[in-house]
Amino acid sequence: MSFDYDLFVIGGGSGGVRAARVASAEGAKVALAEEYRMGGTCVIRGCVPKKLMVFASGYGEMPEEARAYGWDIQDGDFDWLPFRTKLNSELNRLEEVYRSLLNGSDVEIFDSRATLADPHTVKLATGETKTAKHILIATGGHPVRPDLPNAHLGITSNEIFQLESLPKSVLIIGGGYIACEFACILNGLGVEVTQYYRGAQILRGFDDEARGLVAEAMREKGVNLHLGTNIVEMRAASDAENAQILTSTDPAMGGAAQDTAALTEAGSGSGPVWVKATNGQEGVYDQVMFATGRSPSTSGLGLEEAGVAVGRRGEVVVDDYSQTNIPSIYAIGDVTNRVQLTPVAIREGMAFVETVFKGNPTKPDHELIPSAIFTQPELGTIGLSEEEAREQEPVDIYCTSFRAMQGAFAGKSDRVLMKLVVSQATDKVLGCHIVADHAGEMIQLAGIAVKMGATKADFDRVCAVHPTISEELVTMKSPMRSA
Repeated sequence: MSFDYDLFVIGGGSGGVRAARVASAEGAKVALAEEYRMGGTCVIRGCVPKKLMVFASGYGEMPEEARAYGWDIQDGDFDWLPFRTKLNSELNRLEEVYRSLLNGSDVEIFDSRATLADPHTVKLATGETKTAKHILIATGGHPVRPDLPNAHLGITSNEIFQLESLPKSVLIIGGGYIACEFACILNGLGVEVTQYYRGAQILRGFDDEARGLVAEAMREKGVNLHLGTNIVEMRAASDAENAQILTSTDPAMGGAAQDTAALTEAGSGSGPVWVKATNGQEGVYDQVMFATGRSPSTSGLGLEEAGVAVGRRGEVVVDDYSQTNIPSIYAIGDVTNRVQLTPVAIREGMAFVETVFKGNPTKPDHELIPSAIFTQPELGTIGLSEEEAREQEPVDIYCTSFRAMQGAFAGKSDRVLMKLVVSQATDKVLGCHIVADHAGEMIQLAGIAVKMGATKADFDRVCAVHPTISEELVTMKSPMRSA
């Protein structure tokens, strides 16, 4: 049977673009369809703009710290609009880079939504149909709002980058890494931040000691974090009991007294939102942001028509080689709901090409993936948490917490955590957890050692780089406890 293409990729994010380019380099005739903007979640509305906002939010504390070091620097105010303009320019540049990479790789681009018509056919929103020997689904995921009346009044991480103005107050719902990162970002930009999380502690699934320190640091920096708390009702402030605005200075309710006009002027979108929480508190916020999870983007994709199996959360079900139950159709990245990280999607795309176009069956490696949460301070982690490890085998815990030299000199209370989880039987380092400025940079390097199977003795043999924060990883000689 003759096909228009050897490979048709649906989705122009990092994973889909990489797979398309590498397959084309192997001599395959490749096309790619993207309905929105090239670059996907990471480049356009995720990792890249978020990290730039992280950088921006960190400058607020610098004048005070600089003065402690003898610099005559005055405090300033953050101006959202010039930053947003430059942010958009950078995202436009990166999108063009992705597009140029595809063009340079002889990948045909369709700026259109594509859906499955059958196991070898895709239908474009333009009405065209294209056939391919192989189809790769790489449509990613999207943030979800809770099933709550008036939830449309809240924004998600998709909209946060394009606000017309920076709100004076915001309520963030959620306790995962996206919620915590944006709580820190907005707090650093001068926004009064309140955060509700229905669980007992933020950052579920990460090491308890590490996430506890992050939560404590967030509170110290001014985030009004409420645990065991959720939203039960919300509506436009103008509709909430004749727009009765709180006059309390309770920080959990968004700060000092505000009036409707001021809130409307400061906010964007639908204007201020009245919220009632499970703890009985009521408040009005310029913005409410939902960071309550993400779902695979499979709705209306034609999966049923093509016979592709879908999981309970709407994810495309794949085997170890990213192949669906339909032999000609594969899927990679967040749409499979395996590991929702950009570098993982890229590696899955590379493994797909190895398997399908190079004749070298390759499983993507999902074990021991280092990751970082860009809160303030950052959390870097790889491997098992203490809680996970002690359920598997007896372990020794090497841990230290201290005030870093740079901040301590300036009188800051910020603390650092360095933690190694070590097998008693093999001396192998099962997990490494760092809470500190630049923890993301450190965990990338520490992750190499852990991935290689380094033992605690291997760490101990490395001479310390002094004076640095990371030297503590190789100077902890005795376990703090065993578990």
